Amino acid sequence: MKLKFMKYRKLSYWIAGAFILLSVISLMFRGLNYGIDFAGGISMEVTPVTADYTIDKMRAALDEFNPELQSVGDSGAVLVRVGLPRGATDAQQNERVTEIKNILGDNVEYSQVQIVGPKIGGELVRGGILAILFSFILMSVYVWVRYRGGYAIGSFISLCLDFVIMFGFFSITGLEFNQTAIAVILMGVGYSINDKVVNYDRIEENIKKYHKMPMDDLIDLSVNEMMRRTIMTGLSTILAMVALFIFGGPALRDFSIAMTFAVVMGTFTSIYISNVILYHFNLRDDTISNGK
Repeated sequence: MKLKFMKYRKLSYWIAGAFILLSVISLMFRGLNYGIDFAGGISMEVTPVTADYTIDKMRAALDEFNPELQSVGDSGAVLVRVGLPRGATDAQQNERVTEIKNILGDNVEYSQVQIVGPKIGGELVRGGILAILFSFILMSVYVWVRYRGGYAIGSFISLCLDFVIMFGFFSITGLEFNQTAIAVILMGVGYSINDKVVNYDRIEENIKKYHKMPMDDLIDLSVNEMMRRTIMTGLSTILAMVALFIFGGPALRDFSIAMTFAVVMGTFTSIYISNVILYHFNLRDDTISNGK
């Protein structure tokens, strides 16, 4: 059974437009839910006094503060990070530290306690934005060098769409936007670009084989030929994310949710955006100009 993807090309534009509109509106009015990395907060490195005071018990005790807990090395130390209200004063920051210490009590020993101020958070935000912009520029250069004409335009437009939708996803869902979120965005967009390159290569191969086949049928044929590979790659990644969600604990749940969405989004934009855009170009001339 051959699926007719080009039959729904107009619908794909409406869906993509809706995604972009929702993302832009959410980013304008809701913004991003910055994590401790970017918004500032309290960071403590503690070591449980007894083996039965586990990281899960610590997380449950501090649940009202929505903490981030992470094991550090093999010594049993735990990194505890708690956010602060926007514009918190020095007195409020110190009060929050006292509250946390009162809750943990004598169950832990403190190796390090520090407060990450908004200035440091702002520097991390700028660093994260620069990383995303730099990766976007490098990917755009790769796309432009690798392809010409309709191929370059299709992949560039879908690349822009990938970034906008990923930011919109974090804004709409309210998932914490931190350094891990930036890694997810870059990994998701990289996955999407790889999927597009694989599909484009098959389309170029079929253009040389089927000289008279209508372009919509040729694109459908190419996508169908790559569908098994697309499904297996996406499914294996999603299954790994499901395992992380179930067994990875709270610290990895946001990552697994966001990465699952990135895989689905990358597959959608590869099939229904970058490939659909090719329909509006004379690909046979583009292939010849590329020397292929």
